[in-house]
Amino acid sequence: MPRYLGRARVAAALGALAALALVAAVGLTATPASASRGLPFVSGHETKPVYSYAHAIRESVWVDTHLDNDGDGKPDAVAVDIVRPSEAPRAGIKVPVIMEASPYYTCCGRGNESQVKGYDANGVIDNVPLYYDNYFVPRGYAFVAVDLAGTNRSTGCGDVGGPEEIGSAKAVIDWLNGRTTAHYADGTPARASWTTGKVGMIGKSWDGTIADGVAATGVKGLVTIVPVSGISSWYDYMRLDGVPRSDDYPGFLGSDVTGRPAGTCDSEFDALDTAADDSTGNFNDYWAQRDYVLSASKVHASVFFIHGLNDNNVFLKNFSQYWGALEARHVPVKAWLTQEGHTDPFDIRRSTWVDTLHQWFDYWLQGLNNGIMRQPKVDIERAPNQWVTQSDFPAPGAHPLRLGLGAGTTGAGTLGTGGHAGGTASLTDNPRLRETTAVANPDTVRTDRLVFLSSGIGKPLHISGTPSVTLRIKADQPDTELTARLVDYGTGTRDDYLADDLSGVTTLSTSDCWGESTPTDSACYLQTAEDLVTSDYGILTRGWTDAAHYQSLNRLTPLTPGKWYTVTWQLQPQDQILAAGHNLGLVLSLSDEENTSPNSTGATVTVDLAGSSVNLPVAGPASLPRPGTAPQVSAPAVTGAVVPAASAGAKLPG
Repeated sequence: MPRYLGRARVAAALGALAALALVAAVGLTATPASASRGLPFVSGHETKPVYSYAHAIRESVWVDTHLDNDGDGKPDAVAVDIVRPSEAPRAGIKVPVIMEASPYYTCCGRGNESQVKGYDANGVIDNVPLYYDNYFVPRGYAFVAVDLAGTNRSTGCGDVGGPEEIGSAKAVIDWLNGRTTAHYADGTPARASWTTGKVGMIGKSWDGTIADGVAATGVKGLVTIVPVSGISSWYDYMRLDGVPRSDDYPGFLGSDVTGRPAGTCDSEFDALDTAADDSTGNFNDYWAQRDYVLSASKVHASVFFIHGLNDNNVFLKNFSQYWGALEARHVPVKAWLTQEGHTDPFDIRRSTWVDTLHQWFDYWLQGLNNGIMRQPKVDIERAPNQWVTQSDFPAPGAHPLRLGLGAGTTGAGTLGTGGHAGGTASLTDNPRLRETTAVANPDTVRTDRLVFLSSGIGKPLHISGTPSVTLRIKADQPDTELTARLVDYGTGTRDDYLADDLSGVTTLSTSDCWGESTPTDSACYLQTAEDLVTSDYGILTRGWTDAAHYQSLNRLTPLTPGKWYTVTWQLQPQDQILAAGHNLGLVLSLSDEENTSPNSTGATVTVDLAGSSVNLPVAGPASLPRPGTAPQVSAPAVTGAVVPAASAGAKLPG
């Protein structure tokens, strides 16, 4: 999974960082082909484990490409490891493919137990990470594990979400459909005559990202994808509204997963860092090439998204923007949204997940009409281990609720609906201000943050969609980062998604099994549990922006010190319930070296309260007491040097 490195976290990288006649389509809506009758592995509307996993065919091939980004004068070859039923071809039966394309098969491992590929003495795969092969091969599927370009046994150099990586995975689908060639280790041709050509891609994080990217090529034969915590735009992964998350991030990721001899890809990785343009944070052609949302019109494959509402590695925007673009084009979509962070549903809701995934692949790859597309479109973990269904995301009827900022009678300002109260508030940059310090003890006055609180709400408030913050500011520097957090102030049991590896789960000592095992490839996995904590507050969502990008992400427009500007930026999307009696808080700060690598620090910023607001997406009738009333705090209160208009002698700026 792509690994996020904030400036303060470089020393401890966070482990977290993938239709011809085969798809009958109406417009852009993919539909499954009808299931063939008489297949031995089909019983009713479900595939059954009738084939022997122990006797499955295991083979390794190299798919030929037209790529050569390592510059050695030879076309790059993509290593592909395959596990497929041996009984099917003897009976003249072709099977569909479940495919995972990953850079992690050797360097970092897959799944909660960091499994890597294993090979026998002849170099043929005999241990495939995860359970997909163990579970699905006996049910009439082939499993294909692809080494991305430049990783494990593939040649070329990885380009971190770019044409080389996406092209290397796409080439495998082309081969499975007879559109390109492949060879065995001894150079003899390899043909995929054993498959129907229908492919479903799956994978978590970088692997799910590749699935997103390959779908955006419109490649024929790709029927469905299941991206878990996938990236839809690498800019929105490595940049936060113009603010780099880490310096030289693409080159670091590329070098971290490479399987090539030392030095082979150094020039490629250096070129990635140069093109990414850390110095400005601008969106440019490099990032456009890695923005799959821009190519959503090419997607014909159905998509089953899984993403953590609290994923602090691959933020939820990467799900929501792709989801919205595909829904607008009537692509069939489904989603699970969990309370955890960057983790796999196999480690959250294991039994239900495997059953649902089984239904999904049976419907889209085997053509079995099992009713999964008549189920509610979205499953949401509303609270730890408490799941509900929703017909869409955002929730139907969700609408913006405008919240104004006002001066309070204590250290905290006010947040709510109704008329605006005048006044100003100032804060000075503290790049080393950590989030826990910024949001805790909100009634303690600090010069490096501002906090605004609502009154305790009378009934639960359903937040669903993408909040935004608008600030009217003047700064004493030509640029500054602006950081905003919406906070649920109130005691509750929450997922501890920031602990350790950002997953929000803990590993137990017990195990269970999912499919058939062999002596070299076990189908048994350690069980997990949600990592829970009782806390006085929880971060609902976060958002960052570079103020000098207030006009466009394509260019910097330096601020004139002392001049008023209006800056609007989006926070990460969210779908959460604010409990009755809790307070909603807005916490503002400037540079955040815990989570980003800002290019400019040290500013003092003044906020015009009357010209500032929060746009909160809510489902159902909702209101909060207007600014100007002292908030009734049910948890630790809030702060800032918030000055009422009367005492400041201020008037609204023109």
